[in-house]
Amino acid sequence: MDILLGQVLRFDGDPFAEGRAHIDEAVAVDGGRIVATGTKDALRAAHPGARVTDYGRCLISAGFVDAHVHYPQTAIIASWGKRLIDWLDTYTFPEEMRFGDPAYARDIADRYLDLTLANGTTTVCSYATIHPESVDAFFAAAGARDLRAFAGKTCMDRNAPNRLRDTAQSAYDDSKRLLDAWHGRDRLSYVITPRFSPTSTPEQLAALGALWREHPDCLMQTHLSEQTDEIAWVRDLFPQSRDYLDTYEAQGLLGEGAVFGHAIHLTDRERARLIEAGASVVHCPTSNTFIGSGLFDMGLARAGLRVGLATDTGGGSSFSMLRTMAAAYEVGQLRGDPLHPSQLWWLATQGSARALRAEASIGNIAPGMEADLVVVDLASTPAIEQATPRATDVWGEVFPTIMMGDDRAIRAVWVNGRPR
Repeated sequence: MDILLGQVLRFDGDPFAEGRAHIDEAVAVDGGRIVATGTKDALRAAHPGARVTDYGRCLISAGFVDAHVHYPQTAIIASWGKRLIDWLDTYTFPEEMRFGDPAYARDIADRYLDLTLANGTTTVCSYATIHPESVDAFFAAAGARDLRAFAGKTCMDRNAPNRLRDTAQSAYDDSKRLLDAWHGRDRLSYVITPRFSPTSTPEQLAALGALWREHPDCLMQTHLSEQTDEIAWVRDLFPQSRDYLDTYEAQGLLGEGAVFGHAIHLTDRERARLIEAGASVVHCPTSNTFIGSGLFDMGLARAGLRVGLATDTGGGSSFSMLRTMAAAYEVGQLRGDPLHPSQLWWLATQGSARALRAEASIGNIAPGMEADLVVVDLASTPAIEQATPRATDVWGEVFPTIMMGDDRAIRAVWVNGRPR
């Protein structure tokens, strides 16, 4: 058993509603699970033989949960930005063609997960490429690090280079084979993954909808309403649909466990249906600003929709959830909706876990939950250190790290109860 001392952050609910954050002095972990939180004296007395690690004034939090990423875009992150379709054609598709090579896929998967762990992220939900090898590489790398991870083969049968197209049948067959091989193995979960409606025919979307009905314990992830010109393209491709969301709903791809990235330019009907269906959306602020997509409306969270937070690597310009929280704050300011530091931190942990339907296992510190933890130095640089003495509460201490922190702030990462 291990006891970690520091400022232990836990949430008792959603801070966009009535939930509040609490700070304890210590957390005990054993066998990959959180055993207890409380005062340091009480936990030491209850577990006299435990190893004790004292992190001083560091913040001990659930590990960050990144709810929407493209690990195959690791190598092209921070390429000169264009609009979405130009980005895909210029950078994404040429890079994704390389992932039929298992050795290259393994190299990028290892690189990506090492970079995210260094930034305190202990769970990601990733798109792969159309190549089954890309899924195998990602899950093998995540399993070797004992991570809880989500991923799926990206499916596309039109409006993409020939070398990146599958078919409705092969998308179903490959996805089912990968699902059978990986879903529920170790801490891994398969995600049914049409890239987005413009690159899937209705027939392919219907095939993936059928697969999801057969395996409702899986998540389904895709993109929704990222850019206005994308929405116009969808309208041309699906003239029979009421709106962008309807292109998925009509094929059985809307419901609990559906995770839609971006969701910036929603109609009133789409907002209402997402909430009614129990779906999730994921805010990707660095990507939305980097590619010029728009400003996400956090009012969706207050309306009861499950909202997660994500880097969207590599359209997003950082591997860091700290930087992503900072961008979410800035987007909120531009919309006249400033987010409290507790809301930002919740989005990066429990909020994203809820978006992935994993809030009972990860994203918070509570007895019985998996012991994925990040230890954050709240004085990691001279600029941050000089800003914290004026703080009147823990959030005054945390906010400078949200706005100016990077991987130097990550003092330690614990994965499944063990330090990395």
